Amino acid sequence: MLFEPFSLNCNGFFLRAERPLVMGILNATPDSFYAGSRVQTEQVGAAAGAMVEAGAAIIDVGGMSSRPGAELITAAEEQERVLPVIEAVRAVDPKVVISCDTVYAATARAAVAAGAGMINDISAGRFDKELLPTVADLRVPYVLMHMPDATPATMQQHTQDYGEDVVTHVWDFLAEHLVRIRNLGVLDILVDPGFGFGKNQAQNYTLLKNLHAFHYLGVPVLAGMSRKGMVYKPLKIGPEESLSATAALNLYALQQGASVLRVHDVREAVQVVKLWQLLGG
Repeated sequence: MLFEPFSLNCNGFFLRAERPLVMGILNATPDSFYAGSRVQTEQVGAAAGAMVEAGAAIIDVGGMSSRPGAELITAAEEQERVLPVIEAVRAVDPKVVISCDTVYAATARAAVAAGAGMINDISAGRFDKELLPTVADLRVPYVLMHMPDATPATMQQHTQDYGEDVVTHVWDFLAEHLVRIRNLGVLDILVDPGFGFGKNQAQNYTLLKNLHAFHYLGVPVLAGMSRKGMVYKPLKIGPEESLSATAALNLYALQQGASVLRVHDVREAVQVVKLWQLLGG
């Protein structure tokens, strides 16, 4: 059994995980790769309520698509999208942990002020040098993700950057940045190997088969594969048809030590966690 209970101080709310957690995705974007995750402000209450009822411990709100080929938007535009959603989620359930998916310090600060309790960053603090000091000042958990030294618009041009061993490359990247981020004063950190971010299909599956290696970084491991190309493209289907395949890979990720599943479909992911427990997880 690789999973170990963990706790996070989320803007004053103490989240204790005795089993793997499910993080539901709410995208306040017009162009995220899976249309089913996009919500308008007037839909947030129902969508967030359904996720909480289904068992989501965390709801991840994003205002900027990070799909392959996507361009960055400004922090101001991002805040126009995410802050009303965060406020609406907070109104639905004052206890659910809200994560804000951002690369910008200004958005992180505004999101926490609006009720978010976690920052999820695809950039490892490389797009805005003030982000990591801001997270340390806010004293909220931080999700450190691996992506090549590129942007979403160009990341798929960097799949050859890893040499012969993608697992060692990603592990070393996360280990190095963990030290740097801890030295800045960030207390609670999760790591995400970044499935689909500058990786080809073979690299994604190599990372998944070796996900247990990231357990030895000593922090919770987040797995975000939900309806991504690594799931549906090998099956020659679309993202809207990939729920059962996503569930299969999520179960494998739990067996490999994942602590958090980031998903579009909360109810099904919670069911996967329950079955994993019956298997002796």
